[in-house]
Amino acid sequence: MNNILERITGSLPFSDEERMLIEAVERVTTETIGPNAARYDREASFPVESMAAINELGLNAMFVPEAYGGAPLSFTAYLACLQIISGACAATGITWATNFHAMKPLIDFGSEEQKRRLLPRIAEGGLAALAITEPDAGSDATGMRTRFTPDGDDIIVDGGKIFISNGDRADLYLLFGKWAGIDNPRKAISVLILEKGTPGFDVLGVEHKMGHRGSSTATLSFSGCRVPRANLIGEPGSGLPILFASLNKSRPSIAAHSLGIAKAAFAKAVKYVNERKQSGRRIIDNQAIQFMIADLATDIAMTDAFLWRLAALIDGGATDFATESSMAKMRASDVAMKVTDAAVQLHGGYGYCQEYEVERLMRDAKINQIWEGTNQIHRQLIGRAFAQKET
Repeated sequence: MNNILERITGSLPFSDEERMLIEAVERVTTETIGPNAARYDREASFPVESMAAINELGLNAMFVPEAYGGAPLSFTAYLACLQIISGACAATGITWATNFHAMKPLIDFGSEEQKRRLLPRIAEGGLAALAITEPDAGSDATGMRTRFTPDGDDIIVDGGKIFISNGDRADLYLLFGKWAGIDNPRKAISVLILEKGTPGFDVLGVEHKMGHRGSSTATLSFSGCRVPRANLIGEPGSGLPILFASLNKSRPSIAAHSLGIAKAAFAKAVKYVNERKQSGRRIIDNQAIQFMIADLATDIAMTDAFLWRLAALIDGGATDFATESSMAKMRASDVAMKVTDAAVQLHGGYGYCQEYEVERLMRDAKINQIWEGTNQIHRQLIGRAFAQKET
């Protein structure tokens, strides 16, 4: 493959420590994560070996502060690692990324006592889940019905969540619900940490999905769950700003995940069209195919460059990047779908068969246009950002 895409990532200002870790992640993906990906997909089995390899590297520690057992590195380095892992196995990538999605709000908004008590579990390799979505609350989180009722030193949780990544396996759940007694649906949203094994908490089942079949996606039920009030993050009713801040960090993460899938599919397509011959000539020697490859490579390169620009903003301490996060997530997931669709097409009939990895990559790409806000919602958010107030 032309190394233009590698040059973009290679030019990033990683520290020596970060480069060493990224190289270690590349080795692990080659030795363990990649070779097991097809089996996880075929069996719809949790990526046990891959997550063990990730924990052996201590990757959770890279986003946990040192005071709580971590060894923090840049957001850019996290995204680079996620791209590499997701290109080898999208299911493993999202399983690991969900730890970041769920725990970053605790890191950013939790109390000192909460962080000292809970974060070491994640730094040591624990799993986390982010529980927002409900049957009547998808892209519009204000429709959620999960209820938090104060009761002395406890909070009683009743309700349910759907489509929760890591939902049947997590040790800690960042759970959003509405505080009883606050009528305003936006101001009622609150957030707490629910711990594994809490009485009244049940996993009702897991989904059988088109893609990401190795990652677990669960339906959860809460019936009279008694959670210590000490696990409430912030104050009652402070959940919506925390939710938005969480999504602004997790959406670039989904962009990196998408680009990992896109780059893997592109590499396999380029390899195939250089090797496959029709009518005595390589497929790549046809101008129509060259045009397809040119468009795909440019789409990936431009989207990748924008993601690293956004990562640099976040690492630089920027606080206002919601529109950029929506742009990155929307464009990267659209590019992943476009590239994987083209990769299947370029493989011809073979691309439709499970023997060739592009079939799995195409199935894995689709969900990224849906979760973390559908791309239709992101187009609304981006367009709305340019609306000027009427005078």
